[in-house]
Amino acid sequence: MASPLTFDTIAFPLRAASVRKLVLRLPSYTFARTSLAATLLAAPLAFGAVQAWAWAAMAVAAFLLLLLWSMASVREGTLRILWSPLYLPAGFFLLLGMIQFAARLTLAPMATREALLKLSTDLILFFLAVQLFAARPNGVPPSPSAAGPYVLRWTLVVYAFLLALFAIFQFFSSPGLIYWRVASPGWTFGPYVNHNHYAGLMEMLIPLSIASALPALRKHPSAALLGCLLLIPIASLLLSGSRGGFIAFLAEVLLTAALVFRYGPRHARKITTLLGASTLLAAGLLSFWMAPRQIAERVATMADPTHPPEVALADRLAPAKDSLRIFRDHPWVGAGLGSFETVFPQYQSFPSDFTWDHAHNDYAEALAETGAAGGALILFSLGLFFRLAFRNLRERLLHREGWLPIGAAIGCCGVLVHSFVDFNLHIPANAAWFAVCAAIATCVPKGTMRRASL
Repeated sequence: MASPLTFDTIAFPLRAASVRKLVLRLPSYTFARTSLAATLLAAPLAFGAVQAWAWAAMAVAAFLLLLLWSMASVREGTLRILWSPLYLPAGFFLLLGMIQFAARLTLAPMATREALLKLSTDLILFFLAVQLFAARPNGVPPSPSAAGPYVLRWTLVVYAFLLALFAIFQFFSSPGLIYWRVASPGWTFGPYVNHNHYAGLMEMLIPLSIASALPALRKHPSAALLGCLLLIPIASLLLSGSRGGFIAFLAEVLLTAALVFRYGPRHARKITTLLGASTLLAAGLLSFWMAPRQIAERVATMADPTHPPEVALADRLAPAKDSLRIFRDHPWVGAGLGSFETVFPQYQSFPSDFTWDHAHNDYAEALAETGAAGGALILFSLGLFFRLAFRNLRERLLHREGWLPIGAAIGCCGVLVHSFVDFNLHIPANAAWFAVCAAIATCVPKGTMRRASL
């Protein structure tokens, strides 16, 4: 549970008119919130921010957003910091990487430095999302910075729809090209070089979009036409051909059904069943109608470990097992954050034409890079996340404001499932969205603000 704290930041009276005018010209919380949303929306468009210029720009943007939030606090005259229990394990994980780098415990110092910069970016975005997007279950904002994540409600729906529509058009008009011009050796889809990572993004955007639309659809039946917007993102995920994405999305559907039928009110069960079943059926039929051969082939190879077109299931299990050998030789603090690509060739036990920059299993790779210390922090973080994200569900589902945090939590769960066979959390844009979804899912503060003067 998040604990909000308030501090008066201005310990002197602003008697000078010029000073008051200067303060009023500083950015507001609304501007900071809009800038954070724009950064998140732009990151996937830059090839998932995997190139150096893209993730470096995102890192700079994160630090600028932190500055904007600080300036907005000065403008308000009050610093309101919403505390999240996840700050502690996240901070210790960052500290572990810094110790690896400073004490030369890493086998790839340059890679560790890059990983620390990316991790710092994600932690800043997580902190800012807590401060700018978190809200109480009853919709009362805990601070001026938190008019609520619901500013993004229809933005998320429209963004997911437009991104999916673009991905589908590109899929049929120029396969293998990104933006109809950029050639890529991988299985591209949408703005991503790898179709699995596009699916990873949609695993978060689809639950967020559905959670955003459900309350409005319940209160305004005429708005049911907007449900058509939800078809396209689901259809695009199926068209992407990501088997891991399909399994993760199926896990999200089952989890959603279990939560709604266990904790949701009766009217929520009815509308969720009707809307969910019709949307899934329509999206599935739409996908098979648009590309019956591709979808049928991918479904047929779902359980085939020898399917040749890309990295198959057996090929994904082998590096994960070899990663455990790295963990065996570096059991306590690992080989170094971000060092997998450098260290793995020494432990690779199978011939392959692929360059293994990641283990295709985020958990095994984390153990190899951070050892038992990092593994313990990750386990603690996951347990804390599930406890915070799925608490008081019966009460939260009674309020329209409670749906979006649960949608964010379900999106995180989908990525966590997908992480057993891929590395979405190493894609900067997806990692940024995951951090923000985790913040929205876990920081639903309760109680009143406590004030303390400096």
